[in-house]
Amino acid sequence: MEKLDLKGKTCPVPVIETKKFLESNEVSEIEIVVDNPTASENVRRFLGTRGYSTTVAQEGEVYRIEGCLEGSAIEHNPTTKKTLVYVDGETMGRGDDGLGTVLMRSFLNTLKELEVRPWRVVFLNTGVRIVVSDSDFIGILKEIEDLGIEIISCGTCLDYFHLKDKVGVGRISNMFEILTSFNEATNVIRP
Repeated sequence: MEKLDLKGKTCPVPVIETKKFLESNEVSEIEIVVDNPTASENVRRFLGTRGYSTTVAQEGEVYRIEGCLEGSAIEHNPTTKKTLVYVDGETMGRGDDGLGTVLMRSFLNTLKELEVRPWRVVFLNTGVRIVVSDSDFIGILKEIEDLGIEIISCGTCLDYFHLKDKVGVGRISNMFEILTSFNEATNVIRP
């Protein structure tokens, strides 16, 4: 089993280092050690995208993520349409914020009605304020998530606005996964 010690590294470095290591080595089993829960979850999720089954063991402040390659790695199908919605603010458009809030509500409600739904909605910058539990949009976002549309929010943005403990829908992510989402998307929609 290969071992990778990434203690002391902050988001998105643990995922990037894991990716580089896997790209330069043939690895069927790996253990990655990190020292924070966000890095643990991000590395675990990344390994899953590469076809590894994972287990996580916590020992105090240390997380050991073990990955075992399952058969053949998951292949990306370039013909599959993947629409990404990118929300970087609390309102839609520029000008009047009251109107922008009305438009954002309409946009999110209409998103639920699309025949071909997006695969993921990414919230960045002040857009992360929409995903908190006391947001006026939380009900709509939970309906969107219930439809199978993945909702992810930038952890750095949530930290910056001191909202990480108030997330009411979706999951917290990192810039590596967010950029990977843009790269995988065949279409990007921005309100």
